[in-house]
Amino acid sequence: MPDRPYTILSCGMSIDGYIDSATGERLLLSNAADFDRVDAVRASCDAILVGAATIRQDNPRLLIRAQDRRDERVARGLPPSPIKVTVTCSAKLDATANFFTTGNTEKLVYCESATVAEARDRLGSVATVVDGGQPADLRRVGEDLHARGVQRLMVEGGERVHTQYLAADLVDELHLVVAPFFVGDSQARRFVGDGRFPWSPDRRATLAEVRHIDDVVLLRYALSPRFPTE
Repeated sequence: MPDRPYTILSCGMSIDGYIDSATGERLLLSNAADFDRVDAVRASCDAILVGAATIRQDNPRLLIRAQDRRDERVARGLPPSPIKVTVTCSAKLDATANFFTTGNTEKLVYCESATVAEARDRLGSVATVVDGGQPADLRRVGEDLHARGVQRLMVEGGERVHTQYLAADLVDELHLVVAPFFVGDSQARRFVGDGRFPWSPDRRATLAEVRHIDDVVLLRYALSPRFPTE
């Protein structure tokens, strides 16, 4: 069977499990120290994946912030920032979004077979469009990324992507940061939606680390046998 990258899913959430507000305004769930930690994890990866909804709603740049980390990657023969990856059903993405226009790094768009032609017309000048299957299959995405040389993949949301990756048992390591406040709005996006997950009261996930980072806490879970033992 083809291999897939070692996959880290990284997410920040409120105490009550929300990753965003319902107002459309970006909800800051972390702090400066944790943003720096995330930057270091990003720098250790070959690619960063977000869902199309995250691109539309948050317009992320997905670039390494620290100059020393960019320099260290370049010294190893890598681009300053990891490859940017997204998965989309509709291919309705703006070619001028930060995902496509910032950073001297490869951009990959995996879309459903039925929308490949539309995606190439819309995004072919700013990204490589790849047939992800019908419907798009995240295991197939991982196998294709691995074939392209991606050994470590960081998944950064949103809710639908988190749910699909975790339910399909495609995550090796989960970084879950809990912010010290509540959102309290059922219209807001949650960490995950409904799904049949491999971890249950009868099969508990392994908590590998708890770290206090100023006013947030990092919970690091080992979700597969590939998780490195120290």
